[in-house]
Amino acid sequence: MTGTHPTWRVPAASAGAVACAAILAGLAGADRPRDPGTTVTIYAASSLQGVAEELAEEFESSHDDVTVVMSYGGSSTLAAQIIEGAPANLFLSADDVQAERVADQLGGTTSTPFASNSLTIAVPIGNPAGVRKLADLTDDALVVALCSPDVPCGRLSDQLASTAGLRLAPDTEELSVADVLAKVSSGQADAGLVYLTDIARTPGVEQVVVEGTEAVATSYVAVELRPGDGTANAFVDLLASPVGRQVLGDAGFSPP
Repeated sequence: MTGTHPTWRVPAASAGAVACAAILAGLAGADRPRDPGTTVTIYAASSLQGVAEELAEEFESSHDDVTVVMSYGGSSTLAAQIIEGAPANLFLSADDVQAERVADQLGGTTSTPFASNSLTIAVPIGNPAGVRKLADLTDDALVVALCSPDVPCGRLSDQLASTAGLRLAPDTEELSVADVLAKVSSGQADAGLVYLTDIARTPGVEQVVVEGTEAVATSYVAVELRPGDGTANAFVDLLASPVGRQVLGDAGFSPP
């Protein structure tokens, strides 16, 4: 540290008393450790990234001394990390399959559906390949990116194609919807199936509307991983509150 500081002169007779007082104050402070506050660690599906950040800020603003730490990824990857012992308080899964997987493995958890989502086609800005409908994704001339069947958006893609009587043959299968969006926005793929909520928040892509997707939806589930964790429970309450519903609705999520 730089700068000029005043010099305090302590009379010789009181110097020992000052030192003694300082030692006693330090010992007293040791008996009363400073509360570092509470950290709640939330593992969330990558499709929740924008809305989860907004909700985390809202939560911190109304809960003194609480810090929310978010970690994002494909739901299946996050579920595996949690089962292996990752120190999460709350898991926000993009489908009930991964939520049930975690609940079955850990036990003592509480699961609460809080939103739903459906798919749409994402294409690069300008739609250079001229994609118009879901059946176009069966064209071998197109480079198509889908989520892996192991993750929620992949299972939902298979379900959507099956409902439409189509068999999709992707050129690349990704571990999260964020990775599909990266392929499309960079022009490495002509089209991909992503969640409806991802289109508005992702630069470099635009939507091709797919009829009937609302009938094939995924349910987002909050899994409280530690029994009696009041902070995680309070965050789940926020998701279900009018404020949480507004934030989720504004981002394009539907009610559970």
